[in-house]
Amino acid sequence: MTDVERWAEIISGIDKVEKLEGEAFGVGFKWRETRTMMGKEATEDMWVDALVDGQSQVVSAASHGARCRSKSSLTPQGGGTLLRYTFTGTPETFGAKVMCGLMGWMMKDATKKALAQDLVDIGKAAEA
Repeated sequence: MTDVERWAEIISGIDKVEKLEGEAFGVGFKWRETRTMMGKEATEDMWVDALVDGQSQVVSAASHGARCRSKSSLTPQGGGTLLRYTFTGTPETFGAKVMCGLMGWMMKDATKKALAQDLVDIGKAAEA
């Protein structure tokens, strides 16, 4: 979950990761992540906003007038570990609000599908 530099090897939806700021994963650590979404390459700068070591992390990004925030948490469950993941994208500029109104449903579906696959990939890596 915190080995950002290996995410492109572990998570099939991530094409490339480039560390930008910070040596170790923690609050303020920043990286550039490139994915292919809906057939197009998308690159975002992301950073850690909060971290409870071994329990949860909050990651943020600002993109095309929207603020994105994801939270991952790990909870022991039935002899294993449950990974919970939440994602919110909030349009902040007029243009982003218009685009969200016109195409939000499409982006929501694509994001949901990509994040579901991320979780499958992370699960496989954890089990290996």
